[in-house]
Amino acid sequence: MGMIYYAIPFFLVTLGLESWAIFRKQRKEGDKAALAGVTPKDSVASITMGLGFLTVNTLLALFPIGVLAWLYQFRIIDIHPVWWSFVLLFVAEDFCYYWFHRSHHDVRMLWSAHINHHSSTHYNLSTALRQSWTTPFTGVIFWAPLPLLGFPIEMILIQKSVSLVYQYWLHTELIGNLGWFEVIFNTPSHHRVHHGRNPIYLDRNHAGVFIIWDKMFGTFEPEGQAVDYGLTKNIHTYNPVRIAFHEWRAMLKDACRAKSWRGRFGYLLRPPGWREDGTGKTASILRREYLKTPASV
Repeated sequence: MGMIYYAIPFFLVTLGLESWAIFRKQRKEGDKAALAGVTPKDSVASITMGLGFLTVNTLLALFPIGVLAWLYQFRIIDIHPVWWSFVLLFVAEDFCYYWFHRSHHDVRMLWSAHINHHSSTHYNLSTALRQSWTTPFTGVIFWAPLPLLGFPIEMILIQKSVSLVYQYWLHTELIGNLGWFEVIFNTPSHHRVHHGRNPIYLDRNHAGVFIIWDKMFGTFEPEGQAVDYGLTKNIHTYNPVRIAFHEWRAMLKDACRAKSWRGRFGYLLRPPGWREDGTGKTASILRREYLKTPASV
């Protein structure tokens, strides 16, 4: 993850430039809604989450690296760091990221780690820094195929950093549709959909770099209606500790109150929104209900 540290000056400069562009747009157009994407308290909360993410990765990096290194002992072949292996890894790592990301929306225990990234009701470059403090532990297994295939650990870590830096620029409203580039690659337009709490946008566009995975596996949705950012039930807080752990607390509370082992495991492993008594509404249910309404036709 070392590349992330070198990218910090770039993050800070572009955060300032984006804020300046939004304020300039407001003055030019007299559009107060142009400021909807930036509020100081929200940006500070996101940046604090990013610093916490870097701290966790610095102090506890040996855990995910150790897991990957242990798996590397059982590799099928030896893949050396040459140009074609980096190209192959670029695609393979992104495929792993897609399933990591999708699973962290489909399983509540994993969602508890990822939810903080979606907790902002605003959308700007600082939102990209609102990273989880617990996905280094819940996510490492999704990259297990890479060392088993024979990719060296150093290559994997470099490529994961490349993917994370690529996804930074996706978090802005200042870039519109990019034409042909949208067909293959993830873009701000595609990723705005992913951050929407509109029923039609729920659990769509999980891509990291290549949007083709969503198109292949049925989770793609183009940007259409205006995006309403945030969670289906927003938490209304700028406290980074609460942002990081509120869903872990809620999940464990539900599991402890469950009336059966089915319920306990359901609250951990079923999708967010699932309820033991059958009254809950998951993202897929909310999406289906929306698509059945006359207004969506």
